[in-house]
Parts: sequence; structure tokens; C-alpha cells
Amino acid sequence: MAELKRTTLYPAYRDEAKLVPFGGWELPVQFSGIKAEHEAVRTRAGLFDVSHMGEVEILGSDALDLVQKLTTNDVSKLSPGKVQYTAMCYPDGGTVDDLLVYHRQDGSYLLVVNAANTDKDVEWIEKHATGDVTVRNISDQVAQLALQGPLAEEVLQACTDTDLSVIRPFRFEEEVEVGGTKALISRTGYTGEDGFEMYLNADDAPTLWKRILEAGREKDVLPCGLGARDTLRFEARLALYGNELSASITPIEAGIGFAVKPDKGDFIGQEVLAKQKAEDPPRKLVGLEMIERGIPRSHYPVFMGEKEIGEVTSGTQSPTLKKNVGLALVRAEHAELGTEVDVEIRGKRVAAKIVKTPFYQRPRA
Repeated sequence: MAELKRTTLYPAYRDEAKLVPFGGWELPVQFSGIKAEHEAVRTRAGLFDVSHMGEVEILGSDALDLVQKLTTNDVSKLSPGKVQYTAMCYPDGGTVDDLLVYHRQDGSYLLVVNAANTDKDVEWIEKHATGDVTVRNISDQVAQLALQGPLAEEVLQACTDTDLSVIRPFRFEEEVEVGGTKALISRTGYTGEDGFEMYLNADDAPTLWKRILEAGREKDVLPCGLGARDTLRFEARLALYGNELSASITPIEAGIGFAVKPDKGDFIGQEVLAKQKAEDPPRKLVGLEMIERGIPRSHYPVFMGEKEIGEVTSGTQSPTLKKNVGLALVRAEHAELGTEVDVEIRGKRVAAKIVKTPFYQRPRA
């Protein structure tokens, strides 16, 4: 078995976090507890080490053409300082990965990909690179911290002289002096809350981690692990690769059709995705709320009568709603809101109904 990788923050939390293997890394699943960390992010702020994520630079005069060919969204709409959520697909529409594209300057893009997919993604990108393009996997050089929650701006502002209020959602600033280091700071996240993601030199991460927690101590800002990250993104209906997205699930089926622009020009998977967007896909991702007792877990089958119509992709007891809920990929003809179905939990059929998602949306100011 391959040795697990560790981020440069491992020494900062190895004695205070419960660690688990994830995507080839040894990472904290929780510090004070998943529910406490979840609640901190929903009501105050929480700090995550997400340095396991992959970072890939695409440079050169043909960089835009390559990113356009690889991704489903329209990268030509980006100007420097903007971020875009998108996906990379196979010719059959299945998903290679979902990712963020940062437009740094003309001929320079930063792609942030999922940790377990980094090597596969780089290979896929390099396979399609032509012309004046350089592809650089800089993941080992970069750390990523995420400060998420309604108090994120206030807490991070105490660590920098840069006015963070000017960084709007899906915008970023580079070379920001923050907490004694320099970082690229973007107003993005994976929790359904306001917040920031910070990319910096891997060796500088422990300094910034400590400084942010110090700045947030009076606000009861907590270090948070993968467990809360998953429950937070789930409530906000943010897709997780390997659950809601995979090589056999298209972005349209997974409900991220907003990130698919079939009319932008030629890209990999365009024909299939255009057809699904125009005619509706054969399967749809829906929300489930349990009527009877039980928690829907990933891969549990979903039935209507004796007919299996799909399977659960993610599920938990929502810390915010205090209800047992799930996401499920089901046949499109059975995806109507209010439809009653059964989830098979440990060999027993348990009643549920299809409900509106996301399960949680943050209050607007």
C-alpha cells in the first residue's frame, strides 16, 4: 500500500485532530466534532486545510483554446481576476472532474482539481495539449486554506491591510499580504457560506493557519475537518466527485447544467451534453427526505414499488435541518417533487419522498 501523503499543516494538527486516509492523503476528518464544526461554519466561521487539492497551471498563447476544448463552461467570458466553476468530460459526456478555473492573465490559467483526480486530470490535459501550451502540475508547491462562514471576512480582514470587501464572489486578488505571508485570495468555497480560499507557498501555510485561528479566537472560529466539509457541501447540494459526478454521470444528470455551455464552440463531450440539455437527461439528481426512520447512504438502491429506479449518491442526518436526507440519481420519469419512493437500507425498504434542493441556502443580506 502506498504511503499516505501529508500536507505541510500536518504537524500543526496531528495531536488535536482525528486523521483518516482520503484520496491518498492523511487528513483531519474532525477536530472538536463534525456537528460542532458544521455549526461553527453556519453561524460563525471555520478554517479548513484543503492543501490536498490539485493545482495545475496552463500557460501559453494557446492556453485559452486548450481550456475551452477541455471544459464545459465558457472560459472566454472570464477576464483576469475572475473564477469559473466548470467540468471536464469524456466524449460520451461522463465527467473527468469538476474544477475551478482562475484566469490570472492572458495566456495564464490556474485549474484547481480534486485531490484523488490530480494525476488523472494532468494526464488528460497533457493528452489534449497542442500548440503553444505548457502544462505544469504545481500541487506539491501550493497549500490551500479555506475560511468559511458569515464571519469569514471580518476574521480574515484582521490579518491583512487589503480591503477584502472588494473581492466579490468568484473574484480573486493575487499577492495579498496576509498573516505574514503572501497568497492568492478568492471569494469561493465548498460549504454554501460566504468565505475565502487562499493559495500560498506550501511552506508558509502553518504561519497563516496559526494567524487566522488567533484572529478568530474571540469569535470562536474552529479548525474544521473533512467530515464537516462534506455535510456542509451536501446541504448546499454541491457535487462531490465520486458521488454525484463520475465517469458514468454527466454534469447535466448531476444538476450542474449551469456550467455547461453547448453553444460556446467545440469541446469534449459537447454533442452528448447539448442533447441532454435540450431534451432532458435520462437520469436526474433529486433530493430525498426520509418519511420513515433511517439514513440514506451512498449507493443504497431507490425503488418505486418493485422497480429499482436509481441509487443514493450522498446522504446523512442534516445537522442544520435535523432531518435524514439524501441526494439520489433516479430515472427522470420518477423525479417529480413529492413522489414517494423507498430506499433499501440494510435489506429493508424504508419510505422517503422527493423534495426540493438545496436543503440549505444561506440567508441573503
